[in-house]
Amino acid sequence: MYTIIFMGPPGSGKGTQAKIICELYHIPQISTGEILRNAMSNQTDLGKKAKEYVESGKLVPDDIVIGIVKERIKEKDCEKGFLLDGFPRTVKQAEELDKILNELKKRIDIVINLDVPEEELIQRLLKRAKLEGRSDDTEPVIRNRMKTYFDQTYPLIEFYNQKNLLKNINGIGTIEEISERIKEAIKNIDK
Repeated sequence: MYTIIFMGPPGSGKGTQAKIICELYHIPQISTGEILRNAMSNQTDLGKKAKEYVESGKLVPDDIVIGIVKERIKEKDCEKGFLLDGFPRTVKQAEELDKILNELKKRIDIVINLDVPEEELIQRLLKRAKLEGRSDDTEPVIRNRMKTYFDQTYPLIEFYNQKNLLKNINGIGTIEEISERIKEAIKNIDK
């Protein structure tokens, strides 16, 4: 099976594509965004801390996110692979992930980067906010999230490119067209 990382800015379609790929390869999707949203809605200690960051469009601190991810990938359903959606978001997190995977005798097979122009992303997120009633997707917060992404997360592209793990995928088109591009990239992994 595969250990896959999905990258891309907010609104690039990571969640939608991750579900499709996870069903196809029978691996669990580990979405830090979903884990954090559950913690916030359940008002756990972690959720309360995370909510302050999310509502202002800032990244949740590494120690909180890394702890969640480490516990999750130790679970039995991750033994044959998994897909990380929304993690790592910084080079520091990527380095910590490498340490965790080495400890668990696992490795990353491929990093998929969904590439979508910024203005398209903003329009998608505003539309999603209306459809889903997501209070964290106001235009000022979206623009701040984009800035945060490009400032802090974009360096991961170079990090994974240097490791020959990165595959840039055009994130414009139908869901099916984008899925086919991703499946083709995964098929071409040297196993």
